[in-house]
Amino acid sequence: MTDLDRLLDFAARSRLPEGGFGYLGDDGRVIAGRPVETWIVARMTHVFGLAHLLGRPGAEELVRHGLAALVDGPLHDRRHGGWFAATDDDTKAAYVHAFVVLAGSTATTAGVRGGRELLSEALDTWQQRFWDDAAGLAVEEWDAGWSVLSGYRGVNANMHGVEATLAAADALRVMGVPGPAEVLRGQALRSTERVVHGWARERDWRLPEHYTPDWAPLPDYNRDRPADPFRPYGVTVGHQFEWARLALHLRAALPDPPDWLLADAVGLFDAAATRGWAADGHDGFPYTLDWGDQPVVVARMHWVLCEAIAAASVLAEVTGEQRYREPAQRWRALGEQRFLDPATGNWHHELTPTGEVGTGTWVGQPDAYHLAQMLLLGGRPVRGSVATALR
Repeated sequence: MTDLDRLLDFAARSRLPEGGFGYLGDDGRVIAGRPVETWIVARMTHVFGLAHLLGRPGAEELVRHGLAALVDGPLHDRRHGGWFAATDDDTKAAYVHAFVVLAGSTATTAGVRGGRELLSEALDTWQQRFWDDAAGLAVEEWDAGWSVLSGYRGVNANMHGVEATLAAADALRVMGVPGPAEVLRGQALRSTERVVHGWARERDWRLPEHYTPDWAPLPDYNRDRPADPFRPYGVTVGHQFEWARLALHLRAALPDPPDWLLADAVGLFDAAATRGWAADGHDGFPYTLDWGDQPVVVARMHWVLCEAIAAASVLAEVTGEQRYREPAQRWRALGEQRFLDPATGNWHHELTPTGEVGTGTWVGQPDAYHLAQMLLLGGRPVRGSVATALR
C-alpha cells in the first residue's frame, strides 16, 4: 500500500540547495539541467505545509525553504510583481499564480512564518492581474511586464483558481479576516457556476476546456496536440472529477450553499466515471475523450486516477452513500497494483493502457500534489480546503 510518510520522504528529495524544489525523475532524483518551475515549487510547498499540519518532523523547514524561494528567489519578479513561470520562462500565468496562492494559504493555515506575507502578495496579484470580475473568471497569461494579455482563456487555471481562493479564504479566517474571505468564496462560486452549472451542464457533462477572449468555447483547440500536459484536446476526464470535488469543497465553505452544487458534483462525477472508465477496453481512465465519448489520448495518468478516487471519497463523505465508497476502493486497488512504484513510494505519473510506464506526456515523477491530497482526503470531514480539514 502507498505510505504517506514514504511519499513525503520521496518528495523531500526535490529540495534544491540553491532554493525551491526541482522536477523529480523516476529514480527519485532531480532531473539535471531542467529549469526550476514555479508550479512545482509552489505545489511542493503546499504538500509540505500539509505534512507540517500532520506534525511531520522536518516539514516546517521544507515549507520555509519553499517560501524563501517564492519570495526571495529568481522566480519572483521584484520589478514588475508576480511570478515567472520558470527560470527560463518569463510569462506570468494564472495556473502558476493559483499555486503560489495555494502555497501561501497552506503555509498560513499551518502557522509557518512567512506564509502570510506570501499569501498577501500572491492574492493581490491574483485579484489585480488575473481576476476578471465582469466575467466571473480569471484570464490566462500575461507577458513579463503585464502589458500584453494572451487571447487564450481556459478553465484549467480557473479550476485551480477556485481551489486556491477557497484555501486563501480559509487562511484569512485563521488570520481573523472574515470579510475578504467571503469575497473570495463568492468569486469561487461565480467561477464554479459558470463552468460547472453552465458549460458542463449545458453539454450533458462534457466540459470544454478552451475558450476565446470572449469565453466562446473552442472545441477543436489543440486537436493536433492532443496530449498536451496542460491544454489537451477534448474532454479531460480528470478535470471532470476535480471540478466535482471542488464543488463539494465550495459547498462546505458556504453558509447557505445552492442545491445545485451537490447535484452538479454528482452529474459530473457520474459522467466521468461512466464514460471514462475502460473507454478503450482496458481498465482505468484515458487522459482524454472526444465529444462523442471516444478515447483520444489513451495514456493512464496518475493524477486522473487520484482525482477520481478523491472525488469518490469526498462524495461518500458528503452523501454517506456506498455507491461512491465502492469505486473509491476499487480504483485505489488499481492504483496500488499498477501505478505504485516500489522503488520510490510514489506513483508512476503515466502508464500505457496495459500498465507499462509511459512518457508521451509526463517524464518522471515530478511532484506529490495529487497523490498526497488523495491520501489525505479519504475519511476526513469535507472543508473548503485540505489544510483546514487537517487543522
